[in-house]
Amino acid sequence: MRSPSYPVLPARGLAAAVALTLTAGLGTGIATAAPATARTGSAHTATAGTGTAPDLAAKPFMGWSSWSMQSSKYPGLNPDGDYSYLTEANVLKQADALAKKLKPYGYTYVNIDSGWWRDQDWKPAFDAHARQRADPDRFPHGMKAVADHIHGLGLKAGIYLPVGLEKEAYGDGKVPVDDADGCTTADIVHGDLRTTNGWDSAYKLDFGKPCAQKYIDSQARLLASWGYDFLKLDGVGPGSFKSGDNYDNVADVAAWQRAIAATGRPMHLELSWSLDIGHAADWKKHSQGWRVDTDVECYCNTLVSWENSVDDRFTDTPGWTRHAGPGGWNDLDSLDVGNGAMDGLTKAERQTYATLWAIAKSPLYTGDDLTRLDDYGVKLLTNREVIAVDQGDGPPARPVTPSDPQQVWAAKNPDGTTTVALFNLADSPSAVTADFSALGFTGRASVRDLWNHENLGTYRNGITEALPAHGSRLFTVTPHGGAVATTGYEAEAAANTLGGRASVADCAACSGGKKVGDLYTGGTLRFNDIVVDRPGTYLVKVAYISGDARPVNVSAGSGAATRHTFPSTGDWGTVETVSVPVTLKAGRNTLTFDSGPDYAPDIDRVDVPSSPRQ
Repeated sequence: MRSPSYPVLPARGLAAAVALTLTAGLGTGIATAAPATARTGSAHTATAGTGTAPDLAAKPFMGWSSWSMQSSKYPGLNPDGDYSYLTEANVLKQADALAKKLKPYGYTYVNIDSGWWRDQDWKPAFDAHARQRADPDRFPHGMKAVADHIHGLGLKAGIYLPVGLEKEAYGDGKVPVDDADGCTTADIVHGDLRTTNGWDSAYKLDFGKPCAQKYIDSQARLLASWGYDFLKLDGVGPGSFKSGDNYDNVADVAAWQRAIAATGRPMHLELSWSLDIGHAADWKKHSQGWRVDTDVECYCNTLVSWENSVDDRFTDTPGWTRHAGPGGWNDLDSLDVGNGAMDGLTKAERQTYATLWAIAKSPLYTGDDLTRLDDYGVKLLTNREVIAVDQGDGPPARPVTPSDPQQVWAAKNPDGTTTVALFNLADSPSAVTADFSALGFTGRASVRDLWNHENLGTYRNGITEALPAHGSRLFTVTPHGGAVATTGYEAEAAANTLGGRASVADCAACSGGKKVGDLYTGGTLRFNDIVVDRPGTYLVKVAYISGDARPVNVSAGSGAATRHTFPSTGDWGTVETVSVPVTLKAGRNTLTFDSGPDYAPDIDRVDVPSSPRQ
């Protein structure tokens, strides 16, 4: 849509560029806000140099965010016009519901998204120092009073800002920066007033000028004085559909980290959206979380839809997996599974949505109307065993099979168990099998169904489940057998045959220090000496590198090829593995990887089990 201040935008990623109108009503039990010029921080002590308390983001955060309901056209949500949901009264109503219904399960953050400083015509309000000021109709008691109410419920308060200096705050360059003698808005941006962020709605700060850091410091002091525990910094690049020098906001993120640390108040810094994975080290260094994808909301008459963009996460998440861990997490966006028809998903899709978020260890913050959760939604959001997967000490799961319509994701846990998720992403029912050999062990294993809180008993060699369209299951598997015995074959071995443009290249992360790459438009790699004792279908583990998800045709001997898509490994220097079924005869076999007309992953090696699948 078009807003009065911003250009026409794509349907996704609108989080700071929409026209908001107001809904009437006041919160209850709320105090008058402190003056906007207050600078005092809290008594919390930050870890030196990081801006974080020792336990900040030790686990993915949990809570609620306002944006899903703000952005939806669901009947009754925005009665005063598009994007009118965000008001003090509505935020406090959701905070009260969160405290009553979800706080016992670990949901603690109440996050206010875009628009709190703009009126219904999208006209912004700023204080005398170019800092955003609450719209008096939308938040009549001010942002400190809202945070105080949230804290009074034993919860944490979150707030939102776009990256850069908003154009409307520039004031001909004459606006003084708070507590920074001689600094004005002209002294914090580039002289040519180059724009930045995902909407080009702000001037890019010039951190070659000391005043720029002082401006960020003043913003952080203000948020800390209001008592906020969380900041979503939006439109950050590289990312947010933008690249190039104007949209490189790494310096902004680092400045915010320093500014937060200087306040003495621990504050979670979350970055949005579709962050560039090439800068993952920067996001990890300077923040506690980063959105790996575009907005999950559909901007339609529900909160989300399967196609826009819940299903995208299955392709976009794997490359980020290794970057998540204590102190910083991959953010898949809001988890909108609690409101049935309002969510816009089937029951199967709602469970699958929640399953992926949990195994990926994404922050679990719902955008649902917490006053209208249905029984099924409550079960999804309050399942302690599934929450424990998200909040536990194990690593995030990633695919152990190709990114085909039927997928298996898994993660090995510190206690020796394995978290296993089965997904059927097809539009029709299908069986999905998790072979134990693909999980790294053989024989028997005990299986527990986490969604249904049920011990399913002992299984041998694998688990097969019939799943509905877009359906899933989630298990904890405890192996009782031994490790899989395999024979390894290097892609660069002299006995192999390369076709087309395929070539051997150095690879520091690869087994043997080499790989076969340039598998594109007819490039092939054929392993000529795959030897097995018995005929059957073998789950061959393929070690590969692929900076994005890529297809490849896999065949044995003269058999027909099967086309698989291998998940992204995140870059061209990281090796991951998937297992693919291949039918082999007793004795010597060939195994071919053929790019066909596309670009295929680079291949490091294959490991063939000593026995076929049972």
